[in-house]
Amino acid sequence: MLALSPGTRLDVYEVLSLVGSGGMGEVYRARDTRLGRDIALKILPTTFKSDPERLARFRREAQLLASLNHPHIAAIHGVGEAHGMQFLVLELVDGESLDRRIARGPVPVEEALAIAAQIATALEAAHEQGIIHRDLKPANIKVRADGTVKVLDFGLAKGVESSGAGPGSPSISHSPTITTPAMSYAGVIIGTAAYMSPEQAKGRPADKRSDVWSFGVVLYEMLTGRRAFKGDDVSDTLALILTREPEWAALRADVTPSMRRIVRRCLARDPRRRMQAIGEARAQIEDIINGAADESASARPLPGAGWRSALPWAIAAAVVAVALAALWLPRRATRASLPLRVSADLGGGFAPSTPSYGGATALSPDSTLVAFVAQSLEGRRQLYIRRLSQLAATPLSGTDDADSPFFSPDGRWIGFFAAGKMKKIAVTGGTPFIICDTPNGRGGTWGADGTIVFSPDGRNGTVLMRVSSNGGTPEALTALEPGEIHHRWPQFLPGGKGVLFTANSTAGSDNANLVVQAMPKGPRKVVHRGGSYGRYLASGHLAFAHQGALFVAPFDLDRLEETGAPVRVVDGIATNSGGAQFDVSPAGILVYQLGTNGGGGGLPMQWMDREGRIRMLRETPASWVSPRFSPDGSRLAVQMGGDRAGIWIYDVARDALTRLSSDAIATNPVWTPDGRRLTFSSAANGVTANIYWRPADGTREAQRLTTSENTQYGASWHPSGKFLAFEERNPQTGPDLMILPMEGDEASGWKPGRPTPFVNSPNAEREPMFSPDGRWIAYWSNDSGRYEIYVKAFGGSGGVWQISTDGGEHPAWSPTTRELFYSLDGRIMAASYVVDGDSFRAEKPKRVAETRFAQRAQNRMFDIHPRGERFMLAVDTNAGNGGEQTAVFVFDFFNELRQLAPAAK
Repeated sequence: MLALSPGTRLDVYEVLSLVGSGGMGEVYRARDTRLGRDIALKILPTTFKSDPERLARFRREAQLLASLNHPHIAAIHGVGEAHGMQFLVLELVDGESLDRRIARGPVPVEEALAIAAQIATALEAAHEQGIIHRDLKPANIKVRADGTVKVLDFGLAKGVESSGAGPGSPSISHSPTITTPAMSYAGVIIGTAAYMSPEQAKGRPADKRSDVWSFGVVLYEMLTGRRAFKGDDVSDTLALILTREPEWAALRADVTPSMRRIVRRCLARDPRRRMQAIGEARAQIEDIINGAADESASARPLPGAGWRSALPWAIAAAVVAVALAALWLPRRATRASLPLRVSADLGGGFAPSTPSYGGATALSPDSTLVAFVAQSLEGRRQLYIRRLSQLAATPLSGTDDADSPFFSPDGRWIGFFAAGKMKKIAVTGGTPFIICDTPNGRGGTWGADGTIVFSPDGRNGTVLMRVSSNGGTPEALTALEPGEIHHRWPQFLPGGKGVLFTANSTAGSDNANLVVQAMPKGPRKVVHRGGSYGRYLASGHLAFAHQGALFVAPFDLDRLEETGAPVRVVDGIATNSGGAQFDVSPAGILVYQLGTNGGGGGLPMQWMDREGRIRMLRETPASWVSPRFSPDGSRLAVQMGGDRAGIWIYDVARDALTRLSSDAIATNPVWTPDGRRLTFSSAANGVTANIYWRPADGTREAQRLTTSENTQYGASWHPSGKFLAFEERNPQTGPDLMILPMEGDEASGWKPGRPTPFVNSPNAEREPMFSPDGRWIAYWSNDSGRYEIYVKAFGGSGGVWQISTDGGEHPAWSPTTRELFYSLDGRIMAASYVVDGDSFRAEKPKRVAETRFAQRAQNRMFDIHPRGERFMLAVDTNAGNGGEQTAVFVFDFFNELRQLAPAAK
């Protein structure tokens, strides 16, 4: 096969360069001109075209593999044909292959275990789908610069069997894997000889235990820097596999007995004595990473949490044991003691992450685990799990953009919201399972019968829904009563007798009602007025948030009523949109986060230039979100919360704030291109937010532009002022992008036309932003499984180009340069772009500065000045704490409550 020249087009794919070649064909780096991303093209051998049955079976296999969708498995995007060539469209994985890494010498133990855990997680996910790799080797494993592992060529060996081959038929190769036409005959062995299991070497069918063997060989090679079985030729190598043990003495002294045991069990020659499932290896490796006790004194947790975190957690471990024991021991009359408070680094080496809405930290039902949302120093926000008795936290792969974790009653699963979905993941890791769509979740709770009750969206009119934890179609549980705008933050009460939730009105979360809905479809009862995020505590108390503080009141669970006055117990907890950052376990452990920039308190307004230098714009703190500069840069529109809720205009020169909206629930201000009007969303005429506009000087009342049963949020105006791009929450397809045409002019009067869809796929599309020339619209979507920034031509049938490469939200076009800005975990990113006719191409995004800005849920928290040289934002003061995600733990919290607010006997 002749190598393809750069620039060659295969369908929508433009060849850029040759990556490598082998028996399975040639691999090229190519550009997907439709989606604007680089991919890998694998051109398959011509034998595929000449064997229709083999090709059909291979296509079926590729479809099966495409369903894996796992963060540690290189994805298959599709199968294609062009110019007589068959090809695979694969995820392009930048990084070093593991065989090249091993060629430099043995991999350090900590690094080897981190890599092995990710490989095992990938194999486990595939095995659960009935897919066996059968050719696992270091050359098929890549390690990205950030440490993420990707397993390549998953299952492809199974897909290349000839139609004439039997179940055990195969092909031998040494390294790399080679296939030839002759290998379709019986007696040939699939796989690379040095990594084959004994049963494969004998030509017998492979099962998941064969992958366990290959995994053991790879782990041995990482730890020793040498192959477990290396003969002079293929026959020699196969003989060693069938007759000899690896040289166990080659394992270094720092390889603990537990690690040696894992390698030995994986490399048991008899499949019946081998580790039966890769999940066993994965769990044991994670135990070692997390510092589980080892038979050897040399066992130790991986580095990452220093002495500053070691002491609090050593204390915490002891207190947890005492607290758990206290649940079962008779309480003696002793002098009251104060509970122990510990401010602790949650995991070591994490940057603080502002949770989107609900609690970012959750305690397991048995009080031994804490799950929390944090972001790595590289900016990736995800879920982490940590045992209170250990120092190290473990990231849960596949949980990017996670929010509001909650445990299953048995503590084996964690539910969470991410990228428009509600998902669950085992506490031991693995592949997350999608339960259902949730456009913008506001809390979930898991019942003992397997029912999950949740609030699916932040929009007005949202009620609580329920769905099976195994997935399905959600159904409504609650209904709005007069004066209520949405229901949020549910919690199952003990025994499943009811669900406690927050019923909000236009008066704000501090004046919300806490309500219990009887299950399954009984009456409802208001149990407290004037608070949010209600939680029933096993001590017999009702806890809730009010004005940034945690209150508790004695509560009778049978009568569903307070038996005493609420008492203020903790000041300064972080709150956001009525959600609060605290959790209390059944054993009486309280965990909370302080209400600094991560909560709902006020923020200053600041300038940041392209070098990250900060100076003050407005020092007076205010609870603002969604800032938007007027076209001339003299004014700034913001959405305010709290007592000043609504749309306000800040005059920069005069340092003066003026209210624009007459209702407190107006959101998302957008200036018209001439600066004369502000568009905003409001539910003033009902529970559903539609789009209005009003003169910026407030001389006339607001005019309604849209009428819809769906919630709508304005985003940007076309430079001509003839089109408004907005977001609409469709019950069937989720958030969609819409265009509202405007007819007439200033003299004759403007009249809104009929809105038309711009992008309305089953995925979530958010916040459409017109480019300065009006030719393009940038937006963010979870089409890839997480939110990324995309660009699509306006008014044309051109393609869609992905701009961000590692997640992104809130696009903003530079008014002066060919750059598109967006936010990624509290930092501003910039992607330069080039327009060539109808084609749009962006360069690799770069950080504008290292400075992190404060985030408030999924609201836009920055804007670029019309001159293009600086941004308006508020610096996240938590970002300077040394990269630690901290929380306050209060042990024996119930003892404190018994003194402050005695519960009824």
